[in-house]
Amino acid sequence: MDDLNFQERYKIYLQAIEEYLSNCFTEETPWNDLYNAMRYSLLAGGKRIRPALTLEFARLTARNMAKNAQDNNWRRAVPIACALELVHTYSLIHDDLPCMDNDDLRRGRLTSHKKFGETMAILAGDALQAEAYRMILSAADVDAENRAECALILAKASGADGMVAGQVLDTLREPGREPEYKPGYKPGREPGGTLEDLALTHRLKTGAMIAGACELGVAAVNNNKNLRETARQYGYALGMAFQIRDDLLDVIGDTQEFGKPVGSDRESGKFTFVDALGIEGCEREIEFYTNQAADAARNLDDDCFLIDLARNLAGRVK
Repeated sequence: MDDLNFQERYKIYLQAIEEYLSNCFTEETPWNDLYNAMRYSLLAGGKRIRPALTLEFARLTARNMAKNAQDNNWRRAVPIACALELVHTYSLIHDDLPCMDNDDLRRGRLTSHKKFGETMAILAGDALQAEAYRMILSAADVDAENRAECALILAKASGADGMVAGQVLDTLREPGREPEYKPGYKPGREPGGTLEDLALTHRLKTGAMIAGACELGVAAVNNNKNLRETARQYGYALGMAFQIRDDLLDVIGDTQEFGKPVGSDRESGKFTFVDALGIEGCEREIEFYTNQAADAARNLDDDCFLIDLARNLAGRVK
């Protein structure tokens, strides 16, 4: 795999991820409706960026720690990578709910609550989150100490001071939303807050999970602190570029390509990076954070997969 180009390696990672996920929740049980709802969202496609990052950092960590490491050592991290994808999928199901973004489409087809109803969508998300930790803690090819560290990384990335915190800040920025509690966080400008508010929101909502994906790859193999710091730096920079591109595509994208309605943020009055920076400003910031990600990975990324991935995402259309 050493001499594979970016697209070839990414394809191999995707194949490993899809094969593993396709075998999840296939048992015949009295609660098969739950499994069907879980699989509907889990197998809906997508770029699988986060689990691919876990696998690549696992590969690079193995190579960094032992010159003669087998290049397929990343395969031991497949359950860890797929556990992260379960959590990401649960977050998308809940994010689409009427009480959150109230979206009808995700990846070009009906969202979970439109297909199965709100109750089943909520339960499918709940189950995916719990099953992710079962998947990590029963990963046979990962040392027990490393499994525990991976579970902790995922909990931090997705929890009350990670992705969920970002989602809370995001809801508080929505014009017209009447919170069911008295918010302690006060954005700097109404509606929506300042650019600093926006950056903090998405560092948590998007960046924490992407940085967590990178860290998981290291922890699954060796848990080296220096490599984890490199992984974090790369992941947070990539996450910011990814989110700014997402906001930009909501303005200039095509619904067929994007897989969900274009213009929904603007229609709802949500304050985005396009509002704060303008289209040209967004493009400059995407380039800045993409370069930051590349710089973070340069000493580790001997064949430029991470750099190529960052460049690829900077120009994505969906």
